[in-house]
Amino acid sequence: MTRLVIAGLGYTGRAAAVAALQLGWSVTVVTRNPGQAAIPGATLVAFDEAAAALADATHLLLTAPPRGDGDPVLRRYRDSVLGVPRRLRWIGYLSTTGVYGDRGGAEVDESAAPNPGSERTRNRVTAENAWCGFAGHCAVDLIRLAGIYGPGRSVIDDIMSGSASRIEKPGHKFNRIHVEDIAHGVLAAIRTATGGMRVLHFADDEPAASADVIGYAAALLGREPPPLVPLREAALAMSPMALSFWSESRIICNSATKARLGLAWRYPTYREGLQAIFEGTKRP
Repeated sequence: MTRLVIAGLGYTGRAAAVAALQLGWSVTVVTRNPGQAAIPGATLVAFDEAAAALADATHLLLTAPPRGDGDPVLRRYRDSVLGVPRRLRWIGYLSTTGVYGDRGGAEVDESAAPNPGSERTRNRVTAENAWCGFAGHCAVDLIRLAGIYGPGRSVIDDIMSGSASRIEKPGHKFNRIHVEDIAHGVLAAIRTATGGMRVLHFADDEPAASADVIGYAAALLGREPPPLVPLREAALAMSPMALSFWSESRIICNSATKARLGLAWRYPTYREGLQAIFEGTKRP
């Protein structure tokens, strides 16, 4: 029986849990806040009490970001994970395409070496390398995610709340990935894993400028898009994380990933993804 343990009950962890439950898998979610909204069919376990769940896992998905002192699961439960190499068959680590740093708009495929440009992404690379050390015990997939969006977390929601802004930086394009494609990509990775380590890119098929995506969402809603604001002006009010995002540019290639997983995205571009979110907002 497939026993999937998901470390982290955030946006992506919840989506992966729901998708796995639909396949009839046993799903346990490790969370620092077990009082969060339950997932019907899944078992929620407090982080401080996760040793038994990790020892029983056949598959382990890690969604929690690292901290300055390292990956939280490895720091607390390394021995629990290492103690069951015969039972544990797969580890999936959800990372970020931000580990590639600034590539000046150039394409980056799955064979590219990381070149992190911030402390946050350097911590990610450190965590990736730590989990890669398990490749001698089971299959390990480093799953690098592009910009995540989906119901409740999209530019449609930003426009409806009045918080959307269209920032103009000529030539700046980036990839996105719908949360449902992350979930189903994880299941495909588990099905196709045979051992060793893989780098997988969960990124859509069409990088696009942020202003274009917001304009498309505004048209769906029948609203005028927010005015364009030059980056130099918008940067005055940006957080350090936002400044880091706008200072980097790269195009993520996903051809090898889709071939390895035998997968086509449900939402290959932002158009299909936003259309689905828009249709969902119209339901009673």
